[in-house]
Amino acid sequence: MKLVLAEPKLFKDSISTISALVNEVHIRVDKNMLEIIAMDPANVAMVVFNMLSPAFVEYEVSKEKTLCINLDSLNQILRRIKPTDTVQLELDENKGKLVVRVRGESSRTFHIALLDSEHKEQKIPELKFPAKVEMPSYVFDEAMEDMNIVAESVALTAEKNRFIIESESKMNAAKVEVTSDDEADISTDKSENIVSKYSLEYLKKIAGGAKLSDKVILQFGQEYPLKASFKIIDKLSLSIILAPRVMND
Repeated sequence: MKLVLAEPKLFKDSISTISALVNEVHIRVDKNMLEIIAMDPANVAMVVFNMLSPAFVEYEVSKEKTLCINLDSLNQILRRIKPTDTVQLELDENKGKLVVRVRGESSRTFHIALLDSEHKEQKIPELKFPAKVEMPSYVFDEAMEDMNIVAESVALTAEKNRFIIESESKMNAAKVEVTSDDEADISTDKSENIVSKYSLEYLKKIAGGAKLSDKVILQFGQEYPLKASFKIIDKLSLSIILAPRVMND
């Protein structure tokens, strides 16, 4: 296995976002892509990440491999990588380690021990979402920072031409409104408003995906899971599925 990234920022930012949600993951690598499907320890959020072979300048995989890795360890290494560095990922099967080679102003090599953990295949749930909002990812990110001033949960509301993000506590309240005129595409298949509530702690971590893509696609239903997706055509897709909170919470 030999994977080479000439522009490591996408991989670095992806792992940074994923590691905020999950710590230990199984990375499946086949001839077409690198894939992570994982649940967070509290079983509240599921991460589905694909990085396609065209995102790499070299992609050599003779047979499918599954590597169990501590993401904190990988993330610490990736933080040391500069935008102009070239990053090479190799598997040392004899030593049971992932080898990360970084070439830039100097050549550096890191070894990450693979974990001995039984791989339980995670099944992605089949969900049907009545509401879909595609909007600038930075607007979503900034909205979560606004909500952070007020409370620990956030209500999302989809109307015909309006998307509302709001949070309320006993003393304070905050609201962000996005309309179809604000570079947003809002669609629902229900005549009534669609409202659901989610944990702000998780939403802030999900909003970290704004580093990957200019757009975020939010799909949800009435007191139903939320799916937030960040995509770059022919390179990567990061989706996070988040369980709702009870509305009277």
